[in-house]
Order: sequence, then structure tokens, then C-alpha cells
Amino acid sequence: MNKIDTQVRHVTKAGANLFAELGFAPDDAKRYQAESRERIEHTLAIKEQLMGELASWIKASHLKQDEAAEILHVTRPRVSDVINKKTSKFTIDALVDMLARVGKSVTVVIG
Repeated sequence: MNKIDTQVRHVTKAGANLFAELGFAPDDAKRYQAESRERIEHTLAIKEQLMGELASWIKASHLKQDEAAEILHVTRPRVSDVINKKTSKFTIDALVDMLARVGKSVTVVIG
């Protein structure tokens, strides 16, 4: 039986520049981290907007979370996660699918 090596050899501290930790040149590491943060913020903004649309639909439809869950084909805790904008728990695709289930189309505009 082969033994799997699971020893932790290095831990990057929270807030550290991962690109610098990986050995990129300081200027490159700084630039890559800034680009990464910008992309993450953009993705989070899209998810928050989609979740806001779903939450508005639920409120306007006067639905309880379990009723919305049945329509959206998700569990009630997932509806709670949408309402509370827990962005890390959803992909953009999943949110777009839920919006489609309630008859809302999503249009992408590239600027």
C-alpha cells in the first residue's frame, strides 16, 4: 500500500500576496494580485446583482422561502443563502438558471 504524503510544508498567511509567495518578481506579483482582486470583485458584483433580482422576485411574489425553493428547484436553505447574498455558495450559472425558472432572462453586455 502506498503512503500518501500529506505533510504541510508552507502556509500562506491571510492577506499575503500569493503571487509573491509563488516566486513571481515583485512588480509582476503586485500586478497579478491587483488584476485578480479586480476580477473577483467583478464576479461578486454580478452574483450580488443576480441574487438581488431573485430576492426581489421572491418578495414581489409574496412567497415563503419553502415555496420559492420548490419553484427554483433548490432547498429552502439555498433560498436563504440567495436572500442573504452568500455569493460564495453559488456560481453565476446556478443563479442564471434560477432566474430562468421564474421567467427572467439574463442579458450580458460587454463594455
